[in-house]
Order: sequence, then C-alpha cells, then structure tokens
Amino acid sequence: MKYRSISEVSAELDIPDSTIRYYEKKGLLPLVERDPAGRRMFSEDQMTLLGTVMCLKNTHMPISSIKQYVDWIVEGERTLERRLEMMNLHKQAVLEEIALMTESLKGIDYKIERYTKQLQEKR
Repeated sequence: MKYRSISEVSAELDIPDSTIRYYEKKGLLPLVERDPAGRRMFSEDQMTLLGTVMCLKNTHMPISSIKQYVDWIVEGERTLERRLEMMNLHKQAVLEEIALMTESLKGIDYKIERYTKQLQEKR
C-alpha cells in the first residue's frame, strides 16, 4: 500500500499542512497512521476521506457536522441511512446557496454594466 507524507498530501491537494493538522485535531481524519518517527502517513483511504472533508468544507458544511459524518463512517454500514439523509440535506442547502449566489450575481452584473456605461459616456 502506498502512503503519502503530510507534505506530499499538502502539495498534491494544494492545502497547507496546518489545515491537514487542524482537520486531524478536530477528528475529521481518524485513524491516520504514523511511521516509527511519529510522522503522519496517509493511505489512499485517508486521501479519499480528506477529499470528502474538503468537499464538505468547501460547500460550507460546519466542522461539527463534518465530524458527525466522519464518526458515522467509522461506525460502519449501520449508519448508511443517516449519512444518506445528511448528504441529501446538505445538497439541498448547497443548491439553495447556489440559487442565492446566482441571484446576487445579477445585481453585481447590473452594477458592472452601469459603471461601464457611465465610463463610456464620459469618454
């Protein structure tokens, strides 16, 4: 099995080492293995989990909810229904945020058009 060091993970995913350490401290990356010198070693499973954590964080899921999700993963298959429900609820929240951002973008576009027109009229 191939393992990656924290610096390799950081470079590969373009996130700071400190973020990875923070996620581990918060319990979002359980079962990270360590080499004899105590350095973190990330397996493919850990990389997949970290990718999921980043996805959830990037879509504004609170750390506490991500922690709950990760805990359910560790518990195993008996939590599949809870995980599915959580993902469906989060998807709905993300879709609502996208709709709000799309609507807000229209206001920004309006201002850009207005200022562009005003500048063109001045010339």
